[in-house]
Amino acid sequence: MVGTSIAFTLNGRPQTLPRGTSPTTPLLDWLRGPAGLTGTKEGCAEGDCGACTVVLEGADGARTPINACLALLGQLHGRAIRTVEGLRGPDGAPHPIQVAMAESDGTQCGFCTPGIVMSGWAHARHGGEVHEALAGNLCRCTGYRPIVEVLSSVADDGASPPDLPQPGAARFEAPGQVFHLPATLDDALALRAEHPDAWLLAGGTDLGLRVSDHREIPAAVICLLNVPELHAMQVTPAGLTIGAAVPYGRLLDLLRAEPGFASFGALLARLGSRQIRGLGTLGGNLGTASPIGDALPPLVALGAVVRIASSRGAREMPVEAFLTGYRTNALAADEVIVSVFLPRPAAEAHFACEKVSKRHDQDIATVGAAMLLREQEGLVGAARLAFGGVGPTVVRATQAEAALLGKPFDETSIAAAAEALTQDVAPLSDWRGSAGYRLAVAQGLLRRLHLRATRPDLVHEVTAFAEVV
Repeated sequence: MVGTSIAFTLNGRPQTLPRGTSPTTPLLDWLRGPAGLTGTKEGCAEGDCGACTVVLEGADGARTPINACLALLGQLHGRAIRTVEGLRGPDGAPHPIQVAMAESDGTQCGFCTPGIVMSGWAHARHGGEVHEALAGNLCRCTGYRPIVEVLSSVADDGASPPDLPQPGAARFEAPGQVFHLPATLDDALALRAEHPDAWLLAGGTDLGLRVSDHREIPAAVICLLNVPELHAMQVTPAGLTIGAAVPYGRLLDLLRAEPGFASFGALLARLGSRQIRGLGTLGGNLGTASPIGDALPPLVALGAVVRIASSRGAREMPVEAFLTGYRTNALAADEVIVSVFLPRPAAEAHFACEKVSKRHDQDIATVGAAMLLREQEGLVGAARLAFGGVGPTVVRATQAEAALLGKPFDETSIAAAAEALTQDVAPLSDWRGSAGYRLAVAQGLLRRLHLRATRPDLVHEVTAFAEVV
């Protein structure tokens, strides 16, 4: 395929970039440079502060806030982006949410304000918890009370979505670079076989950092955003099958609605921010294989199965076996992650997903845990305990599980399992926590599993207190 031009809709108008534009240019750099749209700000260039928030507009009217510092131009082909400049009315008047921010003293220096306005514009359409909507936007001088009041009161403007073309397959070329956008899984697998060293890109919340922060320029990229098979979600009585490129935001909506997955959904609501969840994917978390990836302990505890494919065929394996070490996995050079199957926990099972971090939202885990336990005739008949942040990869705590199996689910057996956990984990010390602290936290989360089952009122009070503090 001959190289084509990157084309997208910007603030309701078609935009075609000159051929040869680097497809891995961060959207933020292009907005503030060639586009001359400097309302979108750069704060951290890491997706943490929200100053660069823009909104992806879907053909169905959906509004998804994202970090412009992490999104690459090639990812945006065939999509629609709205920046703060695009909220002005035909007469140039400010948008009602901008007026409300000004009149309610929701801004001081104003540096963070455009990003907050864009998060608020998306929130007005979809609703939800205001603090969750603001979790990805830092304000260093105003204080959040007036901002929260604005987002709590502003109404959806009812604006229709722009017309979006069908993007199809595309190839973008720039000096020393080629960026592929396959439109079918077969095409993606053929490209992967041809370019085994290319970046596999979906949401880019991790790989995007290598561009925005470390200024890497990849020679070849295979972007999977236009592959329909990787965006599918299937619900059956046995469980959920999630395409590898499904954004966390869509997955979160599903988990909240499906019986048995509420705890996983609560954890996912703390994964990054709405901006990160608008782009990030389960396949990306698996491909990165970080020992502190938020979604990985739940996958191991559930006994999730990953489906991977190449031009040679497809295969399946437990996520537990797929994660082979520190940021390594079992994916061959010509393979692509296709989907993950999440078995549905039994209705009577105790399933809890936990994350301990310095901040409740938008923070990296010091220790993560997911624990699935099932009682049979008063005794523990099955247990799967998975911990992150306590070793080079997610740890399946088999010794702690053995200490529980066949025993009553009581404080005595939990204490024995907590002691056995010392044989399962070997945490390191770093600036997020010492080895001793991480072990103590993991043992405490085991005890909390028992409290969640026997004293949910107490756990709720402790959690609420912790969030207030």
